[in-house]
Amino acid sequence: MSRPLPGTRLSGWRDRWRRLPARARRAWLGLAGIALILALLVILREPLGRWLWPDPRYEALRQRGEQALQEGQLERARALFEAALALQPDQLAAREGLDRVAQAALARARNRLDAGDVKAAEAALQLARALQAPALTLNPLQARLQAMQQSESLRTLLARAAQALAAGHLDDGPEAALPLYAQVLERDPRSQHALEGREDALTELLRPAPAALARGDLAEVAALIRRAERFDPGFAALPALHAQFSRAVERRLEQARTHLARGRLAVAARHCAGLRAALPAPLPEPCTHALEQALLHASRQAIAQGHRQMAEHWLALAAEVGVAEDRLQPLRQALATQRPPTPAALSPAARARLHRLLREAAQAQARGHWLTPPGRSAWNLLQQARALAPAAPEVHAAAQRLQTQAKTCHADALRDNDLGRARVCLDLWQQLTPTDPALVSARRRLAARWLEIGDERLRGGDVAGARQALERARQADADVPGIDALAQRLQRLPQALK
Repeated sequence: MSRPLPGTRLSGWRDRWRRLPARARRAWLGLAGIALILALLVILREPLGRWLWPDPRYEALRQRGEQALQEGQLERARALFEAALALQPDQLAAREGLDRVAQAALARARNRLDAGDVKAAEAALQLARALQAPALTLNPLQARLQAMQQSESLRTLLARAAQALAAGHLDDGPEAALPLYAQVLERDPRSQHALEGREDALTELLRPAPAALARGDLAEVAALIRRAERFDPGFAALPALHAQFSRAVERRLEQARTHLARGRLAVAARHCAGLRAALPAPLPEPCTHALEQALLHASRQAIAQGHRQMAEHWLALAAEVGVAEDRLQPLRQALATQRPPTPAALSPAARARLHRLLREAAQAQARGHWLTPPGRSAWNLLQQARALAPAAPEVHAAAQRLQTQAKTCHADALRDNDLGRARVCLDLWQQLTPTDPALVSARRRLAARWLEIGDERLRGGDVAGARQALERARQADADVPGIDALAQRLQRLPQALK
């Protein structure tokens, strides 16, 4: 027996339904609706129950949250509303409570910003952001907070910089005045307080520069300029200081050139050493090729004449001024392998010439022609005798006599206040024994005497004479105590005469 098709069965049901009376159809529809409602009530009985009859714990938490909100305890109110919402997530009252906490947090942030309480405003905004407060209200308040935080940070930096400046800490670390002012200006380039503070700090930083210039300490001046330019290359005092520094460098170069021309290599090297610490390499002449060639020539000459101590002195000085090692090494090897010279037998003509040179050197020495005229001075004649017979006992004895008389001459000239003659005798002493440690104190005594004369001339109104005496003192010993004081007095003099 075949079954009816599904479509046929459905068509049959529709026919039967149409044949029912209208009242019966309405009754059947009513019963179906009641059944559907009962089914929905069974399915939704728990959510509807929670909505119509809330959990007592939920209501207690919500009421405590409302109380905390009224008392201004926003964090506590948030925690209570969130706990209530965790119990019954479909309750709108807890969600509305959280929205009101966010609005209260925004209001508190606004009030704290108006009062300047940055810390409290930041905490209130953090709460509002966590509760997803409207960005249209939150963002302007956040911008105000950031501006106030930056302003407060700058005030703190300025206060720390002012304290460092008062304590004399200018640029000796990240907590010094100038680095702190630099931080402020990086954030606010137009900060008047920072600009004025930096100017005061730079003025204090450069305060030792005039005294350093006066005593010829170019390395210190260069270091001060570099330190100042690190923070403000356009500082108003720097152009004048640069000009003074350049003039001092030119004077030092001229002094080195003069000493080198006179054969006073150790003094020229000392002047160049001061420049080497102040100027970037390479140094200008005569502190490079000319000085190096002179020292190498002196070293070769001392080695050739058998003057071992003198050769070692010139080689050490050449190394100090930067002569390349490959140029010094052959001379060091020649010195190391050198044997004491054996006096060579002189021909009668050569011995006669030697005796004539020594006799003329003694005569020039008696006349006081120590270093001049060129070629006929006692020093030049003795050098010719040394070249002819470097190991001859009479040459060595003549050099010893000349050295002793140069020392005596220097002491006598100082006693008689004949400083020009004292300088000549000192130069001869330097030429004969440039490694003599007594030269340092001798030069200092001569420089101190020139300072005394400069002070006397300045007191007497002879400004030009005082300046000349200061220059003579500087040539003798640029580091003599008191030289900076006299230089500062002379420097202030034009301003006092205005």
